Amino acid sequence: MANRIVLNETSYHGAGAVREIPGEVKARGFQKAFVCSDPDLLKFGVTKKVTDVLEEAGLAYEIYSDIKPNPTIENVQSGVASFQASGADYIIAIGGGSSMDTAKAVGIIIANPEFADVRSLEGVAPTKKPSVPIIAVPTTAGTAAEVTINYVITDVEKKRKFVCVDVHDIPVLAVIDPDMMSSMPKGLTAATGMDALTHAIEGYITKGAWEMTDMFHLKAIEIISKNLRGAVDNTPEGREGMALGQYVAGMGFSNVGLGIVHSMAHSLGAVYDTPHGVGNAILLPTVMEYNAPCTGEKYREIARAMGVLNVDAMTQEEYRRAAVDAVKQLSRDVGIPADLKEIVKEEDLDFLSESAFADACRPGNPRDTSVEEIRGLYQSLM
Repeated sequence: MANRIVLNETSYHGAGAVREIPGEVKARGFQKAFVCSDPDLLKFGVTKKVTDVLEEAGLAYEIYSDIKPNPTIENVQSGVASFQASGADYIIAIGGGSSMDTAKAVGIIIANPEFADVRSLEGVAPTKKPSVPIIAVPTTAGTAAEVTINYVITDVEKKRKFVCVDVHDIPVLAVIDPDMMSSMPKGLTAATGMDALTHAIEGYITKGAWEMTDMFHLKAIEIISKNLRGAVDNTPEGREGMALGQYVAGMGFSNVGLGIVHSMAHSLGAVYDTPHGVGNAILLPTVMEYNAPCTGEKYREIARAMGVLNVDAMTQEEYRRAAVDAVKQLSRDVGIPADLKEIVKEEDLDFLSESAFADACRPGNPRDTSVEEIRGLYQSLM
């Protein structure tokens, strides 16, 4: 079987990278941007860092901001109608996963109108045309949506999130500028950073992992472990490190999938609107313990990448425990809650577990699971 790698055409990394956008826009012959960005980023002047650059270059744009933290089918439908009325020919997505996921869904539907029913995009949709060109500018260091072929939409009516996987949705240009992330509050920095660590660890142990993606994931674990604490303290080095680490993680997991940490976090987000990174961070150590018997020697390398010393002298049980403990310590250090006591209600456990089992990320989990076992994992954190 051949292994596939899909990445951006072009990406820019480093402070001030947004200044490269006008040159790329003009070189590609784009005329008007449909700028997808959420209301808070507009309110606090983050979006303006990019629109100012567009204005200085004389580039036309229109802003769309009807975007929720967990974007809904209705957000996408509204976005499609607004794009059609705007006269735009490309999209600039500014924000975290919410802005980018909305932009991806809008871009795909505009190019493939036969998928106007947003639910028809769930899973691996057989779209035929690439999305409207997207330039992705992340403002969080976590989702890596700027380099992935995935996006997630919330079905409010059915209280579920669904994952869409489509090589046609990857942005043509990613601009990873740590200056765009400097205004993130500590809690969001911690949550999105732990989301990035979850991407790297789940991608490394997923059933589809192979040598090239292992390379990305181990490096991402190392970079994130070294820089997340500093990013939470808003140091320039920490911000720059996390901007890179989360992107490297995305280069890997987008091409091999994830596991049940994400499946379970998607259910929490759909039912309780739990921030995705917080859900991942709470679940990750417990699910790592559950998956350990099916991971061979990989936890030794996770522990090593997280800075644990003398792992080669450890037994398998010791290095597996060391890897889990390192994740728990990092999570504690950046202020993530340790359990689900304040989130999950007992009466929702069956629905949560069934939804997580049906999630598109579940088949990639290294350990085959069941609805009952997933329920037990939720319950162990209550």
